[in-house]
Amino acid sequence: MSESDKHSRLNKFEKRRKNTKLISIFLIAGALLIIILLGMWLFGGGDDETEEQTGNNENESSDFLITEEDEEDAEGNNPEQEESENDLASDEEAENENEENNADEEIETETAEPSDDNVAEAYTGDWSPVGTEQEGPHTTTFDEGSQDRIEMRRAITQATGLTGDDMIEWWIENGGDQKVIATVSDTAETEVFRVFLSWVDNEGWQPTKVEILIENDKK
Repeated sequence: MSESDKHSRLNKFEKRRKNTKLISIFLIAGALLIIILLGMWLFGGGDDETEEQTGNNENESSDFLITEEDEEDAEGNNPEQEESENDLASDEEAENENEENNADEEIETETAEPSDDNVAEAYTGDWSPVGTEQEGPHTTTFDEGSQDRIEMRRAITQATGLTGDDMIEWWIENGGDQKVIATVSDTAETEVFRVFLSWVDNEGWQPTKVEILIENDKK
């Protein structure tokens, strides 16, 4: 073998060795790049997804809380208001029940002496005092809306059988010491009554006599 052929073969071998080395370097670099990209996708992407899910959960919780508050405001739930309304309803029911009991209660009556010629019929009965919320010494008050007038009205309905919604108070006057005389009728004015009431200490107003009038002398 000549010297030139030997030199040529050495050059070819050297070039092939360099090419193989470069290819190996490129392969290693490519593998490292792929590993880095995979790591970024797995770990970096997972964090973003977790943050996104956390943010969504927080938004859902906030929406739920706002919804509950809106519903509560829309319904207008107010414990103090509900309690006040319930107390008012209970008072109205109690008053209606008292009127019904008074109407249904059987009272024994006896014919009485009429006060004047305008009386068609007069009678007394075993009515009981209607009860009172007043305490201490009693002084009769005729002012509209006073506790006296409220309790007088109860006594009148008890004696006449009228209800509070079907009664007109035409006149209430002083009938003597701790006594009053009331002239009332039904709203249709088909029945006119003169009712005598007496005050009983700590027990309230008590009807003592009822007169059915021929005509309304207080109209």
